[in-house]
Parts: sequence; C-alpha cells; structure tokens
Amino acid sequence: MSSPQEVLLRVPAVPEFLRVARITASGLASRVGFSLDEVDDLRLALDELCFTAIGRGLDNEELELRYSTSARTLSINGATLSAANGRPTVGEFSQQILTALVDEHRVWDDNGKNCFSLVKRSPAKPKNRTS
Repeated sequence: MSSPQEVLLRVPAVPEFLRVARITASGLASRVGFSLDEVDDLRLALDELCFTAIGRGLDNEELELRYSTSARTLSINGATLSAANGRPTVGEFSQQILTALVDEHRVWDDNGKNCFSLVKRSPAKPKNRTS
C-alpha cells in the first residue's frame, strides 16, 4: 500500500457496536502488513480507548472513527459526545496497557466531545535468518 488511505466509520456509541470498530481496524492493519500479534495489540488498544470515550454508552449518539493508513502505519482518531461521561480519563493500568500496545496514544476533551487518537507502526519485516 503506497499511498495513504482513509476510512470513516460511524457506529452507535454503545459497547455492543465496538466489534465493528475492531473488525475494521483488523482488516486495515492486515492490509498494511501487520502480523497477527500486532493486529491483536491494535484491537486491545482500540477497545481501551473506545471504552474510555463512550463509557457505558450514550443513547442516540455516535462514535466516529477515522482510520488512516500509510506504509506500515495505522492511525485511528475517535470522537463522541461526552454529555453523560464527563472528561475522558485513562486509568493507570489502562495507561500501561496502551503504552505497551501502541506507539502513540492520546485522550482529550474537545468542547464537549471525548476524543482519542492512537498510532500503531509495524516494524520492518525481519530478515530471513539461516541456522
């Protein structure tokens, strides 16, 4: 995949629809060339950030996800209204998980919206080793 590509996904801001967000991330990560372990890491990190943004969910609201791919990199930005959830915060344990799973992540409030971003880069393919 040589040129950057972008996918926009809007799902109801409730936990039951996060599976669609994970499936989309998995498909795009595979296209970029991520290993199965890297795809799993990405899915776990996305779950953490989506739950941080939506909490238990907001009736009649949407979670908007923007996936951007480029050479061996996947970036995901998410946003939803935060009326019932307040400021998004990442707990200490979740922070450790995210730091271990993705290269960059951030959570913030933007004028009443809970927002997050993550970047996952796949390292260059290892060279074939001979025994």
